[in-house]
Amino acid sequence: MALNYIWVAFFLVAFVVGVVKMIFTGDMGIFTEMMDATFGAAKNGFEISLGLTGVLSLWLGFMKIGERGGVVDALARAGTPIFSRLFPDIPKGHPATGSIFMNIAANMLNLDNAATPMGLKAMQQLQELNPKKDTASNPMIMFIVLNASGLILIPVTIMVYRAQMGAANPSDVFVPLMITTSISTLVAVLFVCFKQRIKLLDKVLISFFGAIIALIVFVVWCIKTFPQEQVSLYSSMIANLLLISIIIAFMLAGVRKKINVYDAFIEGAKDGFKTAVMIIPYLVAMLVGIALFRASGAMDFLTDGLASAVSACGLPTNWVDAFPTALMKPLSGSGSRGMMLDAMQTFGADSFTGRLASIVQGSTDTTFYVVAVYYGAIHVKNIRYTIGGALLADFAGFITAIIVCSLFFG
Repeated sequence: MALNYIWVAFFLVAFVVGVVKMIFTGDMGIFTEMMDATFGAAKNGFEISLGLTGVLSLWLGFMKIGERGGVVDALARAGTPIFSRLFPDIPKGHPATGSIFMNIAANMLNLDNAATPMGLKAMQQLQELNPKKDTASNPMIMFIVLNASGLILIPVTIMVYRAQMGAANPSDVFVPLMITTSISTLVAVLFVCFKQRIKLLDKVLISFFGAIIALIVFVVWCIKTFPQEQVSLYSSMIANLLLISIIIAFMLAGVRKKINVYDAFIEGAKDGFKTAVMIIPYLVAMLVGIALFRASGAMDFLTDGLASAVSACGLPTNWVDAFPTALMKPLSGSGSRGMMLDAMQTFGADSFTGRLASIVQGSTDTTFYVVAVYYGAIHVKNIRYTIGGALLADFAGFITAIIVCSLFFG
């Protein structure tokens, strides 16, 4: 429902701004420009979706090999020591633990088709343990905030969209995105731990959080030590090496499990084709609304006003043009995706704005969608501080994205 109001608002605001602009500036061609923009956006949305088919099929094919090869199960087992401490209220050996691990592992691998069913199953199992059926329990809140914080190991969709929009190296945001999503998740988890009085002075949790912080500090030190061109070169090299290594690992896992890796790839690739075709109407609808909003001058009014306010405070303004993506991210996945694509098309996929919008889009999940789907499935009405924790992760992700993007590409 929120997306419905947002989409209608694009059209209404664009129309009002267009009328005002025509009256006060005498620009009689404003509505012609607006209609041309809508037709152009519709064509562009179709071409983007069509161009996604090959790359999306490629990645989902490899993901299916990894899924069948037991990579998701392996990640779930590896995460057991951490998650048993983050969910102390779940009895040892309860099936909800396995569902939670599987969901988080699938999300890390960008396997939405596996993550969502496991997430819904986890919520149903957690509801069985919940003494107050209309109120979110502590494990539910931790689980939802973890999902909303959007920790992803392989940002497949972001790289696919960047490739489609003409990025010279679509994977150049891989390392910056990893840092950003790690920090957003870390902030979210620490917030929930504080609210639930979870013991943080535990050697396993300290080791885990310490390792993440140490890695981030090391990367930042490298960025500050080496010249900008070397940072970009090494970042790109490491990202591509990691990606090809993951692909090889998936294939070896499939061979070890004695599955037909070729058939698994074909099955996943078919899902990629279906996904690319399925998103055409959603992408066209959102891009048309955004194009109308931009052509009317409303987008410039928003960003210029924000830039002026930020500049008056003595702060840098290079992030302002990516702010609409961040603003839309908690509300709508398709809306923020449209904003990201609009930023890349307007400023260039390899521009600071294009890269920042990509990092913001991939750093967290869609907060209100996650909350609505997971809590709605079990009819929980009192969600306590879930939204606060998830929005804190969104805010931390955006601030971190600006800093990291400036370090890597500024």
